[in-house]
Amino acid sequence: MNDEHYFSADPSVAFQRTEVETEVWGHELRLTSGSGVFAQGRLDIGTSVLFRETEPPTDGRILDLGCGYGVIGLACAVAARTAVVTAVDVNQRAVLLANENAEALGVADRFTASVPEAVPADAEFDEIWSNPPIRIGKAALHELLLTWLPRLAPGGRAVMVVGKNLGADSLQRWLGEQGFPTERLASAKGFRVLETRRA
Repeated sequence: MNDEHYFSADPSVAFQRTEVETEVWGHELRLTSGSGVFAQGRLDIGTSVLFRETEPPTDGRILDLGCGYGVIGLACAVAARTAVVTAVDVNQRAVLLANENAEALGVADRFTASVPEAVPADAEFDEIWSNPPIRIGKAALHELLLTWLPRLAPGGRAVMVVGKNLGADSLQRWLGEQGFPTERLASAKGFRVLETRRA
């Protein structure tokens, strides 16, 4: 199945699990991905750039926005032993895999994946980490970011990786215009790593 449909709520493709092994911030992660979920069987290039160009969070309430099988939020939970991670995805299969992976890594007490509407409306986050689903289209992406960025706690930040050819630079400008000052932390392999602050 191509990645164009990984943002379906309930993928129609037959469910097949695939193992993924990767090292993130000095920690070995053995994860299970699956058909109908973004980056099945691999760590996609954008996410690998995100990990390589950043330091892990050390604590706090973290949101993994558009979590897929959970690799970003799980890496945060493993690296920051006291962090509490909320992961969201519209894809039910992704949510299932992310929670299974949290159990396997022994962080299920601090990591919860769910569909977005299951997150309490008053939940706040110190950091948001994301390889956002750019391919849902600009209007939907803007709506997604304006739903979650206001839930950053005062002084909070979002760290995102976005392909340069998928509009990273215009997204950076747009975020600033919305009152979320954004700077480029790194640029590698055609991707930008952006840090957005809650003003």
